[in-house]
Amino acid sequence: MSLKITDDCINCDVCEPECPNGAISQGEEIYVIDPNLCTECVGHYDEPQCQQVCPVDCIPLDESHVESKDELMQKYLKLTGKA
Repeated sequence: MSLKITDDCINCDVCEPECPNGAISQGEEIYVIDPNLCTECVGHYDEPQCQQVCPVDCIPLDESHVESKDELMQKYLKLTGKA
């Protein structure tokens, strides 16, 4: 499942550089996560790095982009060219 950033985001800028897939970018008002690039850090880390550094805990799972760990790993392999 992809992650998403909620309206509670305070634009602190700490999540964007932590994303190994470049899935996080500045949106019109708050940071946003591209679900096509988000792997919940599967393949890179044991835990989603953006969630680890977020000071306001505003990065939950995105229920509209449900993916299994296997699907996330396949996405990781495709994104990194290791597939």
